[in-house]
Amino acid sequence: MSTIANSKYEAVIGLEVHAQLLTESKAFAPVSTQYGGAPNSQVTPLCLGHPGTLPVLNENLVRYIIRMGLATDCKIAEKSIFARKNYFYPDLPKGYQISQFETPICYDGEIHIELEEYDKIIGLTRIHMEEDAGKSIHDQDPYHTLVDLNRAGTPLIEIVSEPDLRTPQEAYAYLTKIKQIVQYLEICDGNMEEGSLRCDANVSIRPRGQEELGTRTELKNMNSFRNVERAIAFEIQRQIDLVEAGGEVVQKTLLWDSNKNETRQMRTKEEAHDYRYFPEPDIPPVVVTDEMLSEIKAELPELPDVRLQRFMEELELSEEDAIVLTENRYLADYYENTLEKLDEPKAVANIILSEVLRVLNDRSISIREFTISVERLAELVSLKLEDKVNSSAMQEIFNEMLSDERPPEELAEEMNLIQVSDSGFVEPIIADVIENNPDEVEKYRGGKKALIGFFIGQVMKQSKGKANPKQVRELVTKKLEA
Repeated sequence: MSTIANSKYEAVIGLEVHAQLLTESKAFAPVSTQYGGAPNSQVTPLCLGHPGTLPVLNENLVRYIIRMGLATDCKIAEKSIFARKNYFYPDLPKGYQISQFETPICYDGEIHIELEEYDKIIGLTRIHMEEDAGKSIHDQDPYHTLVDLNRAGTPLIEIVSEPDLRTPQEAYAYLTKIKQIVQYLEICDGNMEEGSLRCDANVSIRPRGQEELGTRTELKNMNSFRNVERAIAFEIQRQIDLVEAGGEVVQKTLLWDSNKNETRQMRTKEEAHDYRYFPEPDIPPVVVTDEMLSEIKAELPELPDVRLQRFMEELELSEEDAIVLTENRYLADYYENTLEKLDEPKAVANIILSEVLRVLNDRSISIREFTISVERLAELVSLKLEDKVNSSAMQEIFNEMLSDERPPEELAEEMNLIQVSDSGFVEPIIADVIENNPDEVEKYRGGKKALIGFFIGQVMKQSKGKANPKQVRELVTKKLEA
């Protein structure tokens, strides 16, 4: 990507992100939105486009989009209307999609992104409500395309950025921040692989310093944040190569092929008038009252940037640790719930950042699937802070706790890992070690203080790891310098 950064051209990138909302029922019909149902098992006559069916607005669709609007400093329209977006496709049985066009409910917002070298504010043109289409399946029958309408009518919000992004890395950071915000707001799980977060990218290039925008292409079919980053990087370079060779960029829609790491043409790009938008006659305008707005504001959780600052200022965590802990709301919740059981911010952060995250990564699971409760994790950290176990023993006990639900101290005793801090147990071992190593004793007393590690190691070896290293150091030092 360095060739892009050093080029005489700059990229102009705008993202359209669809987030599937965590409502229990569809946008305009009382049927489940749960993922994974048998094909066409979650449909109603409305989803199937039967004549005479009337949509009824799901109130949570409105409340959830207002949450997102408030969290991104959007203006909230007092009155907005739905529109019909008309197009033909097999998985759209009504022949139109209920969306918003001229009057989005949220507009003029912003999202703050952080990269290693700089921070940046990305403008939001609008966030509007719409319903999802169904799904066409091309790979299960060699002769036919199958249609699953379970997803038809699922409530979505579309988040449209200003063309403020300039690099693939900025696009990646922007998507990461959106995922973080929707998870914190608990309006979307942010799972791109399951399609609950989807992204289309508009990409163009222009000579550096030029104000006028170049001809853009639209990228689709990107099912991960990394694929979005790779697809944008590929498309920027493709356009630069094309222009440098004397060609012109043509406005069209491209599909990203993640296997070949390249784009291919899907269709020439439609304009808004191709969809023949007109007001939806069956749904009344959405009116947002001051009372409703105040109520939703009061429901907003602490947002990620605020939580990050609090972790650094109140809990005295490093910025690096605080960023990792607050990146995912559920991980941050797990951390704070553990602190309610044991008020040791740094010690608890250390075990989560090392051991807990190791297990989550190794098993490809989320913190909500993690088997060790906050109570048991707090008990384990307490054992270490009370010097009942050492660091390596804590790690061994942690690994055992993943499959054994007994209390950590019981496991430590069974595994013979409890440290002995009884001086009556340790002092005879120290005396024996000093008596059997007269040369080292003489060197230590002659100024080679680094030999303290040798004596501690010998004591720990003879005690089979049971002695408390901190106590051993104190008693050995006292004995040698007597």
